[in-house]
Amino acid sequence: MAKIVAIAGSPSHPSRTYGIVEYALNLLAQNGFETDLISVRDLPSEDLIFGRYDSPTLEPAKALIQAASGLIVATPVYKAAYTGVLKSFLDLLPPKFLSGKVILPIATGGTIAHLLSIDYALKPVLSELGAEYLLNGVYAVDQQIQRQENGGFLLDEEIEQRLQKSVQDLGQTVEQISNLTEKLIPA
Repeated sequence: MAKIVAIAGSPSHPSRTYGIVEYALNLLAQNGFETDLISVRDLPSEDLIFGRYDSPTLEPAKALIQAASGLIVATPVYKAAYTGVLKSFLDLLPPKFLSGKVILPIATGGTIAHLLSIDYALKPVLSELGAEYLLNGVYAVDQQIQRQENGGFLLDEEIEQRLQKSVQDLGQTVEQISNLTEKLIPA
């Protein structure tokens, strides 16, 4: 089965964005996908700040992305854009690094006013990195994601349904492209 990696671009943990990512990865795992998670906040900040493209500490994260057929790129929205820590990481990826990968962008924000941040801020940088298969994103307002006493998160019904549909689309698209590639380039 194909591998799908999530890149969590939240500078804090736990966070609503991280809660949505965990929910999405659980759905994918239940459907037989191999999943992994890169939490950008856990990468060495000095490498990100100083733009160390060749840092050996970033190689495991790059290898996960390279091995993935699909990606979830998730971020909270601050000042109408994705987080600086996510941008710092994406800036260190080689040109066209996301080529051939199916990508589901996800964003969370305090208000519906930032809904278009996926299309006008996140998708252009992903396209610049070679993303060819960009799915419609999922945007959730903070009040749609309630933190529970046990540390987990509860999604309201509307966002849960949209997320389930988008994750299903991600899985199906990854499988379709994998099948097509196998037919075109036999092993």
